[in-house]
Amino acid sequence: MPAAFFVVRATVADPAKRAAFDKWYHSEHLPDAVKAFGAEKAWRSWSVSDPAVHVASYQFADQATLDRAMSGEALKALVAEFDRCWPDVTRTREIFVLAEEFGAA
Repeated sequence: MPAAFFVVRATVADPAKRAAFDKWYHSEHLPDAVKAFGAEKAWRSWSVSDPAVHVASYQFADQATLDRAMSGEALKALVAEFDRCWPDVTRTREIFVLAEEFGAA
């Protein structure tokens, strides 16, 4: 089974809030999400082409494992906490399944 990825794209429109968002995501949200989801690993990125865009990616062994993580109470609790802390930050969520991997190990 191929790896599966849960990707959350957030838009932090107010430049004055980006440093606080970055700190919160680093110290609280990302570690909490990895633990709650049981993700294999996670990483975050800020867009160079649009500095308001932040993307967090969570890797799972396969889609069934990701589906179990998304169907539990963990996601609801994390969404509620995000909404409480960052009510003006919009976001989208997508699920991807690895189609191909190429390159040196």
